[in-house]
Amino acid sequence: MKTIKSINALEEFGREQLSANFYMRDFLYSEISAFHGIANIPDDPDLAIAAGRRLCEDLLEPLQASFGRLAIRSAYRSCAVNGFGNDHDLNCASNENNYAHHIWDRRDAQGCMGATACVVVPWFAARYSEGADWREMAWWIHDHLPYSTLAFFPKLAAFNINWHEQPERRIDSYVAPKGCLTKPGMENHEGSHANWYEGFPPLSL
Repeated sequence: MKTIKSINALEEFGREQLSANFYMRDFLYSEISAFHGIANIPDDPDLAIAAGRRLCEDLLEPLQASFGRLAIRSAYRSCAVNGFGNDHDLNCASNENNYAHHIWDRRDAQGCMGATACVVVPWFAARYSEGADWREMAWWIHDHLPYSTLAFFPKLAAFNINWHEQPERRIDSYVAPKGCLTKPGMENHEGSHANWYEGFPPLSL
């Protein structure tokens, strides 16, 4: 796909189907973009589409099939949008750190592609509001899906979920207990964690 330089081209880009239930348009909204008037448009549409398809097919589709509709909080960010957010302390990491994460149309320093979306699972958000532990969802994803990184947030039990060509398999949280829940080499990394998510639905594909 050519560089997007017209509203018609942007509309066509938004119509790109990434998986059975997700289209590129689902991932383009940004409060930073909307409020500050910064275009949230990729420089490399084809790379954004390729990375987004893997995120959707490998991670978001199984999540939605298992738990019901997902709410997308934040996903693709252009370098301009993410850079503005970083410069103004709007909870955006640097552009370099977000390549192959929220910036889908840039490969990271290792030359790998990746894509991140921040999502809310309403099924779990309702349980979380009644006292469920965020680690229940974290361990379910860890045991069932080929994620690269997860990062959990306090509001609505939202979490960043990243697909990457070289997955890290690391989970962090800004909710107590804060910090790293697991990563390769930690004693809790391997094996089943099913005791954490009793009553959760099985994986559906």
